[in-house]
Amino acid sequence: MAAHNELGKNGESLAANYMQSEGYVVRHRNWRCGHKELDIVAEKDGILIVVEVKTRKNTFFGQPEEAVTNGKIKRIVHSTDAYLRRYAIDLPVRFDLITIITDENGEPRLTHIENAFYPPLC
Repeated sequence: MAAHNELGKNGESLAANYMQSEGYVVRHRNWRCGHKELDIVAEKDGILIVVEVKTRKNTFFGQPEEAVTNGKIKRIVHSTDAYLRRYAIDLPVRFDLITIITDENGEPRLTHIENAFYPPLC
């Protein structure tokens, strides 16, 4: 596996473990349906939480949250709609972002941003 893929996979594992430690029930990791993909789908307090995970070795190319563009948001929302229909889920949905950056000591620093974005109106 390529190093960047391994980094992303490790980041998603850290994020899922963090979510569980905070009382979230992780329903799916890397959920796919055709070309649609969601990193983590969790539930807590009657809310479905869709989590995008961005992992970086450093911030040389910018902050991880900068990679969540309007196009990426539209794809996540479209994928979430497919997820809700597939499992007939009728819960409010929240979109979160977890960023993971490795510090100078090689330790991952995780930041959880709740309500990181809202679905676009069009």
